[in-house]
Amino acid sequence: MQFSGRRKKLIGNLQNDLYEHCLQFYGQPPLENISLTEFETFAVERLKLLKTVENLGVSCVKNSEQYIKKLDAEISSLNFPNRIELSEQKVPGGISEYEKRRKDHISHFILRLAYCQTEDLRRWFIQQEMDLFRYRFNYLPSKHKTDFLHKNNLKYETVSSEEKKNLQDRLIASSYGLSGTKVEEFDVYKVPFQDALDLVRTRKVYLQAGNAYIPHQEIVTIVLNDFRTRLSKALEVTARSLPAVQSDERLQPLLSHLSHAYVGQDYSIQKNIGKISLEQIDTLSGKSFPLCMRHLHKALRENHHLRHGGRMQYGLFLKGIGLSLEQALQFWRSEFVKGKVDADKFDKAYAYSVRHMFGKEGKRTDYTPYSCMKVILSNPPSQGDYHGCPFRHSDPELLKQKLQNYKVSPSGINQILELVKGMHYQLACQKYFELTHNVEDAGFSLNHPNQYFTESQRFLTGGLDIKKEVDMSQRNQENPANVTRPSQANSKQGHEEMGDLDSFFQDE
Repeated sequence: MQFSGRRKKLIGNLQNDLYEHCLQFYGQPPLENISLTEFETFAVERLKLLKTVENLGVSCVKNSEQYIKKLDAEISSLNFPNRIELSEQKVPGGISEYEKRRKDHISHFILRLAYCQTEDLRRWFIQQEMDLFRYRFNYLPSKHKTDFLHKNNLKYETVSSEEKKNLQDRLIASSYGLSGTKVEEFDVYKVPFQDALDLVRTRKVYLQAGNAYIPHQEIVTIVLNDFRTRLSKALEVTARSLPAVQSDERLQPLLSHLSHAYVGQDYSIQKNIGKISLEQIDTLSGKSFPLCMRHLHKALRENHHLRHGGRMQYGLFLKGIGLSLEQALQFWRSEFVKGKVDADKFDKAYAYSVRHMFGKEGKRTDYTPYSCMKVILSNPPSQGDYHGCPFRHSDPELLKQKLQNYKVSPSGINQILELVKGMHYQLACQKYFELTHNVEDAGFSLNHPNQYFTESQRFLTGGLDIKKEVDMSQRNQENPANVTRPSQANSKQGHEEMGDLDSFFQDE
């Protein structure tokens, strides 16, 4: 294997420099050659880890004992770094910590190539990487957190014991979850207030002389904001290298396969198109629509109009459950005409956008229904809007009233509101599913409104046999081992040396 002088120097110092910490911001691309087999293995195993992160995020309360136990087990089984120091080089019978960190580094950059291609892919990748980063950072020892901050030029000052003692009462009053003993035991960071606007806005920190005093458990918020900004920018840069990747016959099929195999079902594929009649929609909305779509349907029926955000969110959902283009045009026209829009105005101002959703106008893109993540993270609704996630964007009292109107039990409402309070919005929606379908465990991890509808229909029409089918489908979807690896079908190329990854990230 041949390396230039620059690469020789870097590779020789990897263990003492690039991989000296078990966590990184992935600022420096890999500069070594790897085989296609290793390229693919690293990518598949990191995607399996990220898929576990996603599933646990919607099936367990984050940082709960169950969440920690399962994620710990997955990180260990896939040989990714977690909490081990580099000096603790090797577990008997396992690979060295250095090799784990190398795998973590290279696999992250490989997935950038696969997940930089569209906005939805970037959003999914950023969210899972952030959740993984948050988990790993939270369980670093205090010294390692400080070392990580300094290594990445986040040189926030730790407050001295004397200053903490002087400010103890103010820190306790302004910082959630602190007690007098904890103030003495744990680090507090002094950060310029402009770097902690999220914490300042939510009144979680003490401000003095232009600085925010950040308790140790809240510093992750600032680090995550920095991580998100860097990764988002890096994915945009990587996207500019796509023509070079797509021209490589070895990589293009693999990256395309990886980007579609793990983010869930593509609900733009119309297997049942036309099988949902317009007369069924009102009934289905009460039985099988998630709360966000039930809310939009009710608003449309009452106001006979939805703004653009609501039309896109609801229109693509209806498309995903089987409404044809002709039915969609009839549905939206009949509703708008009941309001202040006559038929001619609808045909001139709104019909184009409906055809556009179905890929019949403009760039002819066959748009995909919004996932839960996109609904939660997209622009929040303003006054007069009805799109978004009710668990994320509704006032708790209004949400409580809505749930009462839909006959959710008081104890069930309290369970949902507790999950909302902890910002577990998908878990709250899944609890809503369980309460409205009278099941203790839905048996799936909810990540898409159309998935909610599909699972509801199976529960309502299929009974136990269908439930078994759902469980099997979920296991197949969540187990990357069931997915064929394209490059292994051409195993002759499996050990071929490919060029170093630096060429794909050279603009960074």
